[in-house]
Amino acid sequence: MQTDILSYDKYLVQFSGGKDSSAVFLYLLEEGVSLNKIELWHQDIDGCGVAFFDWKITRNYCRCFAHAFGVPLYLQWKEGGFQRELLRKNARTAPTCFELTDGTVACSGGKRGNPGTRMKFPQLSGSLRTRWCSAYLKIDVCTAAIVNQSRFKGCRTLVLSGERGEESPQRARYAIWERDPSDLRESLKNARLVDRHRPIRDWPEKKVWAILEKYRIRVHPCYYMGWSRCSCLFCIFGNADQYASAACIEPLRMQQLIDLEQVLGCTVKRNKTLLDLCKTGRPYAAIDEQLRVLSSQEYYDLPVIMPSCEKWILPAGAFAKK
Repeated sequence: MQTDILSYDKYLVQFSGGKDSSAVFLYLLEEGVSLNKIELWHQDIDGCGVAFFDWKITRNYCRCFAHAFGVPLYLQWKEGGFQRELLRKNARTAPTCFELTDGTVACSGGKRGNPGTRMKFPQLSGSLRTRWCSAYLKIDVCTAAIVNQSRFKGCRTLVLSGERGEESPQRARYAIWERDPSDLRESLKNARLVDRHRPIRDWPEKKVWAILEKYRIRVHPCYYMGWSRCSCLFCIFGNADQYASAACIEPLRMQQLIDLEQVLGCTVKRNKTLLDLCKTGRPYAAIDEQLRVLSSQEYYDLPVIMPSCEKWILPAGAFAKK
């Protein structure tokens, strides 16, 4: 399946604040897509509440990025976020919440189904049932937000995401074009045409950084400190050095997770505790006090598009080992 990139009425960029989703947005500009058709969609892992698993700065960085280009940003989240689902015991899954174009928030779900229990961290696995954070907090949330908004009926919508094949063999097999799970084009009464596009699946990392430099993007602070990917601060894919670095930035939150491993009897990594990882890892040398403070606050106060008087610098995390 492949179609004309300019043939859609709406473009929903799944925007994490990371380099790849930023490159997807810039790709649309390069292709000539009008800004008034583009929306950035950010799935807030922690449920728009107190930071638990993600970077504190990510939400506001995403808002600043959208503001810099004059496009809207809409947040979607599970009520209670990561923490509520992690600690779910004999309870239904939480409702999905999503921002609307008029500034209000709508919710759906959470009222049906049998109660269930989670009480364990997501685990590294090809199965999204086991690695539940991706499906539960991102994929399903995005789908629900589309399905429950009538503005997507009777028009052509393209959902874009920034998976790249270099990141894993599994991602290399993702389709570049396919129908989105929210698609309902065969319906006679409520037709909703929604396609999914992964335009940078075959891009090498070098091409990603090149387009970011072209548009003079100041990327998420994590890259300047040495992170190669902008996922959650305590991402389950992190290695020992990343966890040691995270402990330097947010020691209290790291201790909270270390304590939770003991309470739940389930570790983030199957063969090592977070405490072991923090002890064996080495914090990134690029972490300085200014970046540490910036990444652990909720307000982003730097221009996302660097002024011409400032030199664009390749971040320390570029081309780093995963």
